[in-house]
Order: sequence, then structure tokens, then C-alpha cells
Amino acid sequence: MERAMLTDKDEKVRKALEKTRELSIPDEKTMPVLAKLLEEADGSWSLIKLDNYSVLIDAVLSADEEKKQSEGSSNGNRGKNLKVNDSPATLKKSYETRSATSGSSIQGVQNQPQLSNGDRKRKYKKKISDITKGSERVEISLVDDVGSEPMPKFTYIPHNIVYQSAYLHVSLARISDEDCCANCEGNCLSADFPCTCARETSGEYAYTNEGLLEEKFLDTCLKMKKEPDRFHKVYCKDCPLERDHNKGTHGKCDGHLIRKFIKECWRKCGCDMQCGNRVVQRGISCKLQVYFTQEGKGWGLRTLHDLPKGTFICEYIGEILTNTELYERNIRFSGERHTYPVTLDADWGSEKELKDEEALCLDATICGNVARFINHRCEDANMIDIPVEIETPDRHYYHIAFFTLRDVKAMDELTWDYMIDFNDKSHPVKAFRCCCGSESCRDKKTKGSQGKSERRKIVPAKKQSGSKVGALKRK
Repeated sequence: MERAMLTDKDEKVRKALEKTRELSIPDEKTMPVLAKLLEEADGSWSLIKLDNYSVLIDAVLSADEEKKQSEGSSNGNRGKNLKVNDSPATLKKSYETRSATSGSSIQGVQNQPQLSNGDRKRKYKKKISDITKGSERVEISLVDDVGSEPMPKFTYIPHNIVYQSAYLHVSLARISDEDCCANCEGNCLSADFPCTCARETSGEYAYTNEGLLEEKFLDTCLKMKKEPDRFHKVYCKDCPLERDHNKGTHGKCDGHLIRKFIKECWRKCGCDMQCGNRVVQRGISCKLQVYFTQEGKGWGLRTLHDLPKGTFICEYIGEILTNTELYERNIRFSGERHTYPVTLDADWGSEKELKDEEALCLDATICGNVARFINHRCEDANMIDIPVEIETPDRHYYHIAFFTLRDVKAMDELTWDYMIDFNDKSHPVKAFRCCCGSESCRDKKTKGSQGKSERRKIVPAKKQSGSKVGALKRK
């Protein structure tokens, strides 16, 4: 939206000016800031009007303070009694900072003067304009209105990386004609017949022309997750999840669900990068924000604009480890916080004997992307994880992509059901205290607890018979 188009004759502009005038802020200070906010929000007023226009007020005061500081004058008492909240949009450079060291953990912050509203005292706020350091298609900001939690320390990576011993063989020569659509052109979704890549989804594309997940496919994936016993499973003769490395013994395989897959076109295919069957590989396109939750769950992820059902949000990115490496990592860092790892077990049951370097998982504790901040919610989460095959037909490795299960409104938290059994006392990893707030919360003993969440803290089991190697099937 161009700044010249803004006028106090516009109803939305007039209401915004009424709020700033109540605080004796002249229109000539408000208008340029309002225009800047609208420009950054692509013309959307939803963020600007948050909390009775406090986002706009905050930005105007910030601009005023920045101007006074540049002129060498004192800050005065202008914002003394204002109610100010941190903005979910990119507001002013004075609120923003990037990581001070390239490629290192994200930890730089900038503090803002303390403000109050009557008896309400605000703690120092933190904001990072882009935690991806420019590695994603869109900027992803981080805000902390509470100010009581240290900044998360991790290295942001936009693609999975092998930690050490994991076997990941990506080769064009290994992609046969049956695993690609070499003769296609342009957009496969516009062809008269589905291409070879649609074989994994029963000869029909998983995506619509709008880039959303087909509703039928999405609903089937949800049923498989909620009622896995109704669907076919395969069983390992030597299951990596049941191995006891202390005694060198094996356990009975509980079975691995044969999950539905999305097979995207890739480099050996004849279509172009704008093909409708290339969604996950193009990366994040939604406007997302990491924020510190008020419900005791720690950091969380929310959307800054409305999302329809079936929208691709992001991929779960982390280090690719073997299950043994994950087990050893959990032992080594037993007293520290961890993200919940994802086990990649799609094709284990088809192997007579699976080597350790082929039993893979993803851990985003040290290196990961924005998905590491997604909180768990029992039963009624608004996202689902779906396997996506892109650059290799090897089922020991695949991508985990998150899609919305229903329409999601702007500023709603994005959540995912980790499918944790909170009553499983035999599990080698202590489950966190669930603070999801769902009416169907499975952690009945701690439901409604006001205690601080223990999310992301992994406690390895004592060395005992039957202990599993990183037996973690969800984040």
C-alpha cells in the first residue's frame, strides 16, 4: 500500500488516529509509521489493530525515541503510562537484531526500556527480525513479551544434514525411470494424466492446483495417525527400537505403520520448479513467528496470517543421526534440554537385518529450523506430519512435512500431536509435563497444572534390561 493513499477520511485510518490522538500523539508522527506498518503487513490491518492499536502506538513511540536519540536529546517521559505490547510484525529496526556471529547459535537480543500501565509492569522485551539469517524464502521473526526466558541457542539450518554415521545415499543414477517423470513438461498437474510421481498417492496428485493438500488424502493420513491399528503394519526381525545395547539383546518389534507418502517431482523429472507437484522442496512461504507462550509451554510457533486447510507450513529439519548416535547423545547431554526427535522408520520392516547406519532419526536440538519450536497438543492439534519423498527412493530417509488440518486464523499457535503415551513407564525417555490445554489432554495427572513445562527435556533411562535405543516416534 502506498503511503500517499493514506488519508484520515478512510474509516480504518480514522479509528487508528483516534487512538493515537487520545495519547496526544500528533497525526504527522502517526501517519508515516502507519504507512510503514501497512507496507510490511501487505496492507493487512489485523496485526496493527492488535490489543486496541497498541502495536501502532508501540511503533510510533519507538520511531520517536529513535529520532530523539539521533538528535542527542533525552528520552523524556513520553511513554511512561502507555500500554505497549511487542509487535508480531516487523516494526522498527530498534527492536531488531541478528545473530552477531555468522553461522553460530542464535542469541543476540536488544533490550527496550521498561514501560508500565498503572500497576502493570513490563519486563524487557526481546526481538529478532529473522532467525533464519536469510536462509529461507521468508523472514521468520522471534518475539518475547515475557522476557523471562533466555534466547534459544541453536544453529539454524534450512536443510537436513548428516551428523556422522547415518547412511544417506542421494544419487541421480539411483533414480530409475520408474521413480521420475522425465518426459513431463511445465506443470505436471495441468497434464491430461497424472505422471509417474503420482504412483505413491494411488495415481492421483496429493496437491491441488492451489498448492494445498487434497482433503481426501489429508483425512486418510489423519485416520492412520489416530487409529494406526486399523492399517497394515510391518514387523522387523531385528527392530532397531528394541535393541538393548547394554546387553546386546533384541526385543519383539511392535510393528511399523506403512504410512502414506507424498512423492514430489525432482531433478530428473522433465517439469519445472513451478510444477504443482513441487511444494515441500520449494521451502517455507508462510509468514511465521516464534514467540514465548503464556501457558508454560516455553517457545512456540504461530502464523501471522490466515491459513486454509491443507497448507504446507514447514519441514522438520535437523541432524540425521542413527538411533545409536541419538541414544549416546541423550546420555551425554542428559541434564540439558532437547527437542523431541523424529524416528524415520518407514521401511524398516522390509529388511531382514537393518544396519545401525540405516536406522535413522532427526534431532533438531543443536541444528534445526523453525519446526523445533512447534509445541505438542493432544488430539486436536491443527497440524499433521506427513512423509515426503523427494531426492531418493530410499525409504530409510524421507522428509517430514507439516500441513494444516483445518483453517487456522492469524496469530493462532501452530501445534502438532507427538502421539506420546504419557502413561508408558517403560519408555527410556521421561515424558514432558503436558501443558497443551486441550480438553482431550492425555496427560491427565498434570492437566491444569500451573507448574512450568518440562517440554524439550529428555532424560535417558538408567542402564537396564530392555532399554530401547532412542525409541522416539514423534518429536
